[in-house]
Amino acid sequence: MYLKRPAGGLAFCLFYLASSFTNKYVLSVLQFTYPTLFQGWQTLVGGLLLHVSWKLGWVEINLCSRSEILSWLPASVLFVGIIYAGSRALSRLPIPVFLTVHNAAEVVTCGFQKFVLKEQTSHLKVCSVLFLLAAAVCLPLCDTQFDPNGYLWALIHLICVGAYKIFHKLWKPGSLSDLDQQYINYVFSVVLLASASHPAGDLFSALDFPFLYFYRFHSSCCASGLLGFFLMLHTVKLKSSTTSGQYAAWSFLAKVITASLSPFFFVMTANVLTISCLVIGGVGEALLVYAERTGT
Repeated sequence: MYLKRPAGGLAFCLFYLASSFTNKYVLSVLQFTYPTLFQGWQTLVGGLLLHVSWKLGWVEINLCSRSEILSWLPASVLFVGIIYAGSRALSRLPIPVFLTVHNAAEVVTCGFQKFVLKEQTSHLKVCSVLFLLAAAVCLPLCDTQFDPNGYLWALIHLICVGAYKIFHKLWKPGSLSDLDQQYINYVFSVVLLASASHPAGDLFSALDFPFLYFYRFHSSCCASGLLGFFLMLHTVKLKSSTTSGQYAAWSFLAKVITASLSPFFFVMTANVLTISCLVIGGVGEALLVYAERTGT
């Protein structure tokens, strides 16, 4: 079966859906487009909750080796790029479009493995990557809501995602677990984003945000921080308890559910060509999941 451990997988899908919708609501509906503050808040909440969970003995974190912490910092820089550019892109693009471009990060990792590392790549995986690339390239040409800045930030986002995966593949892990890595990412992100909030102009610009003192803004921000943290925990748990193919299948299902339901909650204008690109991207990821699952 492709989808094993249904309880953990369904919980992952639920948190993926809720986190994506909450972020989209804050960024696009409320239009809180100050990523150094929004992402700084989310990483602060995630870092604090992870730290409390560690101290209470609910999770295990081991940060004894300073050299390994320093060796992971390049990945933390890419992590900041992922969440910052992703926030910018999601505020401007519909969720299905954003996810389709996001999936094209596999083109970066597969291209690096094939042309730099000279690894053998199956024809099925190459085919799936070509589908993902075609969908991402054609979408801007067919999108009736074309936003050049949105697609530019989405491009930066997918490059950072691809580079992060490559670094993780090349990095020689020692004692740092997935939670250790995420803890470092959180701490580094909070420091960097807080430092950048004033030079970027977000710190004082946010004072003019029209919903700054509204309950729905406060509750949405709290929900985004909590949901992001629980999504991270369930992602780590699902990865550790399933094979890479099974995790890929659950991730694909979560994206399909999120992309399919989003037009019912957020404005999206699409024509036949746009929908065709989204379908091609979905087929590409489905082939990628099958290749990962079967090891071909």
